[in-house]
Amino acid sequence: MKTRTLGKNGPQLSQVGLGCMGMSDFYGSKETRDDKESLATINLAVEEGINFFDTGDYYGMGHNELLLREAMKGRRNKFFLSVKFGALRGLNGEFTGTDLRPVAVKNFISYSLQRLDTDYIDLYQPGRLDPQFPIEDTVGAIADLIKEGKVRYLGLSEATSDQIRRAHEIHPVLAVQIEYSLASRVVESKILPTTRELGISLVAYGALSRGLLSGQLTNTNLQPGDFRNFLPRFSSENRKQNSQIVNELRKFAEGKGVTAAQLAIAWVLHQGEDIITLIGTSKRSRLLENLKSQNIQLNAKDLAYLDQTFHEGAIAGDRYPEFITDIVR
Repeated sequence: MKTRTLGKNGPQLSQVGLGCMGMSDFYGSKETRDDKESLATINLAVEEGINFFDTGDYYGMGHNELLLREAMKGRRNKFFLSVKFGALRGLNGEFTGTDLRPVAVKNFISYSLQRLDTDYIDLYQPGRLDPQFPIEDTVGAIADLIKEGKVRYLGLSEATSDQIRRAHEIHPVLAVQIEYSLASRVVESKILPTTRELGISLVAYGALSRGLLSGQLTNTNLQPGDFRNFLPRFSSENRKQNSQIVNELRKFAEGKGVTAAQLAIAWVLHQGEDIITLIGTSKRSRLLENLKSQNIQLNAKDLAYLDQTFHEGAIAGDRYPEFITDIVR
């Protein structure tokens, strides 16, 4: 496992991180969770050299943090914990808003530290920024937690270029987590130039666009509790259109003797040493398969072809429906 430096002078971390969201939420129901397999996947990730683990206190409404607590027992030093906060959820799991007030920030982290059974969180960030809460106040609260030793580094998630700059003026931002893939390239216009100017790392999630780029999803295999049923890219009409371009990716991958998923992850890994790529999975077999992407070499011709084929807007449908605010511009 190769490592990359987080930020200008941050810790050395595995170039691939494990996204743990799907172990607890969004891709099924409570009944379909397999905690035993999820824990085995986390253990395998550690064995394979992964030390970056991404979670959120609202993933499974605390369930995901409890999973990581179990996995970390006796080896906290093997885990660089990236934790998101701020989302509010109702009794049925529905999202009801955000709360980024300083007092709420300190409330959220108190519960996270308890669930994770740790004295500190490595990278702490609001999952989404909300204009009604001044970013300076939210970041100031995290800066206080850093002074207290409860947090080591400040992060942001799904932030605009302007928000990144404003936050960085209050306290150095080490990383910005944002969706980045062949299917989602909006960050290249303003976000990525800003992070590189300021010496901030990009933590790229959604390398497979929630499985779309794997070429293995059909309209019949999404479970009722799968939130992709509500995403525009996965509508019947858009998926039919997107299958054509994904087939191009599959053909190109076959020519290299790899899968479409492996190629898509490899593309993200090739976008810069300042990028850490998250692989989201709850299964050991899928983790091992996707880790092979590290061995794929893409030359200038390969990258030019993929860049041209998967230009911004090539994929039909937005990342999120209208009722979910997509703040990235």
